[in-house]
Amino acid sequence: MTESVSKEVLIEGVDPRELYGPQDAYLEQIRALHPTLKIVARGSSLKVLGAESDTRRFAAHMEGLVAYYLKYGHVSSQVIDQCFSGGVMPDDGPVDKDVIVYGNNGNIVRARTVNQQRLVRLYDRNDLLFAVGPAGSGKTYTAIALAVRALKERHVRRIILTRPAVEAGEKLGFLPGDMKEKLDPYLQPLYDALNDMIPPVKLQKFLEEGTVQIAPLAYMRGRTLDNAFVILDEAQNTTLSQIKMFLTRMGRNARFIVTGDVTQIDLPRKSDSGLVRAMEILRRVEGIGIVEFDKRDIVRHPLVKYIVEAFDRSAGAETEKNEQSNIKNE
Repeated sequence: MTESVSKEVLIEGVDPRELYGPQDAYLEQIRALHPTLKIVARGSSLKVLGAESDTRRFAAHMEGLVAYYLKYGHVSSQVIDQCFSGGVMPDDGPVDKDVIVYGNNGNIVRARTVNQQRLVRLYDRNDLLFAVGPAGSGKTYTAIALAVRALKERHVRRIILTRPAVEAGEKLGFLPGDMKEKLDPYLQPLYDALNDMIPPVKLQKFLEEGTVQIAPLAYMRGRTLDNAFVILDEAQNTTLSQIKMFLTRMGRNARFIVTGDVTQIDLPRKSDSGLVRAMEILRRVEGIGIVEFDKRDIVRHPLVKYIVEAFDRSAGAETEKNEQSNIKNE
């Protein structure tokens, strides 16, 4: 008679409730696939009792399931069947090199345009990146996808997203609530992107424990940001001194991405924007990459591309008119 042994299998880096499924449906499926084993869930570990060879095989398959979840952010009944039957896992097939991260509900976030792909490539060899270009070109979304991937793969311990608290033609003081309630709607695009890529329960937990932080730029002053992926969004609304303050927060094992659109400056004086000047100063510094997106990268509704083109033509015509007027005045 084969002697039974007891083995503890740790579930590290994953909320067991997500891995076991709603009402433990996936856990029951795992038990049904192992009728010779007694499997007891105890918080972030599983206690397994059975033949040594069976418990060892179970532990190896369970580690594969956890690794799958950490990479893709979800599991399914089909994944569990394939994992524990020793079949081919879905990620064993051809690798899509443009995939950045696997989000919620089967959502695949990939680099879809030439400059999005360039941003991903430059990320591999630069600790600081500037990504500038028109609305809808995927600058911030791609940057956040890279941040989520880095967190999932444990290259960093936290994600920090920040924006300058500059009103886009509106006044924060007239909004109801305290400062956080006033600023949250302004930071909503960052929440939206994260909600596409991290399960809601896990995102809420990350926000509560500080693994993911979203805050206005002023809150960065005085901090040293170690082991963090930090994104400064809407950087066209920062002054040169603010950008310098932000960049000098970079600590050990930190990755920074600065995104912005110089055609949408909301500062009282557009000349105060420090984004273009900062890129000029830092363009030749080793370890810093710059990607300039254009209207060909716009991935929102097809009309957005034509809207940007129309405004560009209008701005060009206005500039030409002013130049001709200046020549006449001379």
